[in-house]
Amino acid sequence: MAIQIPTELLDGSVLGILNHGDYYGYALTQKVQADFPISESTMYPVLRRLKKNNYLTTYDEPYQGRNRRYYKITQAGKVRLAEIQAEWITFKNRIDKLVSRGDLNE
Repeated sequence: MAIQIPTELLDGSVLGILNHGDYYGYALTQKVQADFPISESTMYPVLRRLKKNNYLTTYDEPYQGRNRRYYKITQAGKVRLAEIQAEWITFKNRIDKLVSRGDLNE
């Protein structure tokens, strides 16, 4: 896909995934990569930013002698996700109108 995913939509995608369950970083990256061509080096700054903004929390779980860091959406993250979803619907509807008819004012 030639269209680059904007930061807000990537944030919303991560929050949307985590709204359905906790994921450790690598598994979350793979889940996003199934739909968007992003690198691990893109995902971890997103996760740090979302955590810094209190949209995510983390916890560690042992796995085969190592710890995995899991990400969990917070209540503030759920509020932010709802905001992004509402913004996305408005944006998507406007783009759909422009792409299909070419006139937003109809």
